[in-house]
Amino acid sequence: MTALTRLSLTDFRNYASLTLPLDGRHVCLYGANGAGKTNLLEAVSQLGPGRGLRSSTLPDMARTGSAGSWTVAAALADGHKVGVTLDTSGASSKRVVRLDGAPSTATELAEIVRIVWLTPNMDGVFRGSASDRRRFYDRLVLAHTPSHASASSRYERAMRERNALLERGHVDPAWADAIETRLAESGAEIAINRAHVLESLQAAIEARPEGHFPKADISLEGKAEQAAMRGDDFKSIFEMLAETWRTSRRRDMAAGRTLEGPHRADLAVIHRPTGAPAKDASTGQQKALLIGLILASATALKAERDGPPPLLLLDEAAAHLDPDRRAALFDEICALGGQAWLTGTEKFLFDSFGDRAQALHVQDGTVTVEA
Repeated sequence: MTALTRLSLTDFRNYASLTLPLDGRHVCLYGANGAGKTNLLEAVSQLGPGRGLRSSTLPDMARTGSAGSWTVAAALADGHKVGVTLDTSGASSKRVVRLDGAPSTATELAEIVRIVWLTPNMDGVFRGSASDRRRFYDRLVLAHTPSHASASSRYERAMRERNALLERGHVDPAWADAIETRLAESGAEIAINRAHVLESLQAAIEARPEGHFPKADISLEGKAEQAAMRGDDFKSIFEMLAETWRTSRRRDMAAGRTLEGPHRADLAVIHRPTGAPAKDASTGQQKALLIGLILASATALKAERDGPPPLLLLDEAAAHLDPDRRAALFDEICALGGQAWLTGTEKFLFDSFGDRAQALHVQDGTVTVEA
């Protein structure tokens, strides 16, 4: 089972030093706003790939007044011990990963710990911009495919180079060919990653029970993603992207930027009970739909790896649900297995968990583990 049995923090956010003994059950953190509940979820999210649930820079997570470094360490129910440290001893700060006491990498850690989360900032994703939905979806893809982060970084670097070339007003064909080759390589990988996860996610949606969290029909809007969903191979998608950018140089030069590619893709979501786009659903329907997608992602991760489900981090997810929906959410979480971490301002929000969860009271940077 993917679960933490101990979490230790040093100089992370508002925690100078903290060690939490955990018993493997779900974790319910309650306390006043600003007490440090979300900081604990952010600490756990550092054990996965990427920048964590707030997308903060590494130095921003250091405790005010500290030397600038921080550490998050955890023991897992399966016996592994993992840790992430911001090392500031060198010329530049860097993220150091350790697995079972030995130096490791973020990719190796991601094979041990998979994490899916939901935060209040995601509530407006369906009504937000295409970039909002793309970031939301790519976070799900990253949980399934940790190498997606590397492909995205390579794509961003190559696109910045191409845009810089376009802004000069004169494009050297040989130089542009070399940049666009790298751009197409990483772009094809991104599109295929997105398409594979979409297939797994839709299958998990179909497998979920009908109930309080409606099912969605999802698709990707983007030429490369559509090609990947049709089953086109890497070579075909690579060649399509390279040709697209080669023939659009004059137009892109006029715009001063790259107008087509995976960086312009969008996630389309349909609220199945009404058949309407998610952006047109009510606020309550959108919240329920979003929770359903997160649960489906966790289910898909468990199914595709034939292993334990991921850690599930839900920040203030229960606060705006009625009692029936809260109970239904907790039942689905327990059926999924693994371990979920939830936050809320009041303890009663988690009453439906009963003895299936461990309650922790958070107050001004201190945490009390309740019996």
